[in-house]
Amino acid sequence: MSRARTAAIQLLGPIALIVIVGLLGSASSGAHQIDFVNALVQTTIVIGMYIFIGNSGVISFGHISFVAIGAFVAGVLTIPSVVKPTLLPALFPLLANHSVSPFASLLIAAGAGALFALVIGAPLMRLGGLAAGIGTLAVLEITHNLLRYWEKIGPGARTLSLVPTTTTMRVATIGAVVSAVVAYGYQRTRAGRLLRATREDPAAAAGAGVRIHGQRLGAFVLSGAVAGLAGGLLVHALGSITTEQVYLDLTFVTLAMLVVGGMNSLWGAVVGALLISFLDTYLGYAENGLDLGLFRVNLPDGLSTVILGAIMLAILVLRPSGLTGGREFRIPGLRRRATPAQPDAEEEDGGAAPAAETSA
Repeated sequence: MSRARTAAIQLLGPIALIVIVGLLGSASSGAHQIDFVNALVQTTIVIGMYIFIGNSGVISFGHISFVAIGAFVAGVLTIPSVVKPTLLPALFPLLANHSVSPFASLLIAAGAGALFALVIGAPLMRLGGLAAGIGTLAVLEITHNLLRYWEKIGPGARTLSLVPTTTTMRVATIGAVVSAVVAYGYQRTRAGRLLRATREDPAAAAGAGVRIHGQRLGAFVLSGAVAGLAGGLLVHALGSITTEQVYLDLTFVTLAMLVVGGMNSLWGAVVGALLISFLDTYLGYAENGLDLGLFRVNLPDGLSTVILGAIMLAILVLRPSGLTGGREFRIPGLRRRATPAQPDAEEEDGGAAPAAETSA
């Protein structure tokens, strides 16, 4: 099988799954459509996380910062200017006197996420291991407090409301598909292969001339852009948002999605995101009383988080590479015929590159 055909099939799987969920959501009742929209938005968030975490192997606890930035930027910019003096009286004049369309706000949200990732990533990407994780967690805390207490840029501790609800099923599906294409396109580039080389063996990659800091920073900025876009989709799906909705709970849930599906492949990110999103939604329903026809399920409050944590722990112990094994989507029975000159390594390991490739 040719490389082009292999790539097409690997990308087809995630896109097909996203589109199927979108079609099922469109066919569902209005009361349940928001569950499908939420699943697709969370898939976009997880894809953004995968671009950096999956390719670099560096765990980031701060990616929800980009989601929060994107959500509040898109929300504030699309509220009509005539109501901002009453709703958000302390805003900077630039924000208070201007409004943009929902589509433009998504582009601005993606740009804001990328810019924020560039600013904080320049020093953070020099760290690795536990230090990098703690550093990104500190960024999440800083972002949360800025959004919560600085009313010059938002509502502060109050709810940001009156945001146009324009993230329909179609928009959410397109957003997730575009994010998947961007993520897969990046991992097929030379930069993506170099970054995966640093994931497999940082010392060997550095010895071969790979600029680890630069490769990580590039992926961090791209993932920040996708996460910022997801934040814009999120606020336009909900119509209102608070700082607590884009903080620790969302961080835990999205990391669980990435770990459960398999953080080393786009296919794993999409599968984990959709599976855990629907599971989390219906566990939440069960905490409020879920009627299953013959019987009614009533779970204690907070048990859904315990169950998700247990699932995440079980996957880490029993299958550390996730449900997909860290591999990209493939059709059983179709294998690329490898030759000595063109080994089948890329298909087998989800696109990992040898560390011998050097940077320009």
